[in-house]
Amino acid sequence: MAEDTSKSKAAPEWYRAGLPHIWLPYAQMKTAPAPLPVVRTAGSRIVLADGRELIDGIASWWTACHGYNHPHIRAAVARQMADMPHVMFGGLVHEQALTLARRLAAMLPGDLTRVFFSDSGSVSVEVAMKMAVQYWLNRGVRAKTTFVAFKGGYHGDTTGTMAVCDPDEGMHALFAGLLPQHIIADLPDTEEHAAALDALLARAHGTIAGILVEPLVQGAGGMKFHDAGTLRRLRALADKYELLLIFDEIFTGFGRTGAMFACEAAGVTPDIVTLSKALTGGTLPLAATIATSTVFDAFWSDDPQKALMHGPTFMANALACAAANASLDLFEREPRLDQVARIAAALEEGLAPAREFLRVKDVRVKGAIGVVELDRIDDVSALRAHFVGEGVFVRPFGNIVYLAPAFTIAQDELNTLTSAVLKVVRSL
Repeated sequence: MAEDTSKSKAAPEWYRAGLPHIWLPYAQMKTAPAPLPVVRTAGSRIVLADGRELIDGIASWWTACHGYNHPHIRAAVARQMADMPHVMFGGLVHEQALTLARRLAAMLPGDLTRVFFSDSGSVSVEVAMKMAVQYWLNRGVRAKTTFVAFKGGYHGDTTGTMAVCDPDEGMHALFAGLLPQHIIADLPDTEEHAAALDALLARAHGTIAGILVEPLVQGAGGMKFHDAGTLRRLRALADKYELLLIFDEIFTGFGRTGAMFACEAAGVTPDIVTLSKALTGGTLPLAATIATSTVFDAFWSDDPQKALMHGPTFMANALACAAANASLDLFEREPRLDQVARIAAALEEGLAPAREFLRVKDVRVKGAIGVVELDRIDDVSALRAHFVGEGVFVRPFGNIVYLAPAFTIAQDELNTLTSAVLKVVRSL
């Protein structure tokens, strides 16, 4: 790992001693810049070991929707820790999980009423795929084992989810020989693409278990937006060919696009939805796969072979469920969606000048997501370091610079973020 020796001598002992033993995500360890040692967070601020404060522009991979260290979530987790940090969910249940399941079912549209908990977004998608295939198996249909997913899509890094990510633009081409083969199509965002998908499904629907999509925003695939009409076309096609429709709302859920859930904004109810990231307000790992009663009924049987045989060890962890319930309290008590609307307006205004920059291909905003798309980024590590030099934490990837801040971010902090984006992008 590349090391900044001018700063490493001042780094804390835990950093110097531990860094040689860690394996970082999405990083070539031989050449990656040394990570920044963090000692504290508060609101939208990250405090480094050397005393510098950075304004976080991406809410820790879009999770800390209420900002860091919200006292209501912290108190709820502390109370739960005193009573019971965890019990296995096999044969046992607890109040936090059952309360959370009931609340999520009440918030989601339509008949999404059965909640299966896990502890990461990738796993929640794997569970959704497993549910969809077994739904058909339990109904005596053995050929439906593949999925339709979309170019520009990203659904996780586990083996099953890698197979439904974009194979060309994604990160997983190296594993092509290992992965199951699914159908990766163009989103039906135009009449031409819709007709092509219709024709594809007409030919292959007998082998397809379901359609998997990130609604309204394809996140890690490049922050690409599509409209509600695209999702309505998918719902119509899923109904026409009797396929299950799965919405991956790991990024878009809990207010990020301007509504509590993207499916709600689009007026489309999927058969299965996956949630994670902001579910606990960015505090503890938790995910959920939520199915309609129609899907669940295919598993309701006297036959034990028709049960969903899946069960993460820390499924429905009581501390994480307590954090999630506290996070939902905040959505009920505090004006989060109004704050998202304020952020959207500020991003529109603050990033607009970038449209005139030579290297900029597009500037787009949806809810609390602001994107500046460039023709290319030659050295993403140098660009990230440039942002740190401006006192902000922003992680460009691919050919985009984006902001997805906490919904509670102060106006001056948001102005600092947009100003930093303009300054850094202009310097290119």
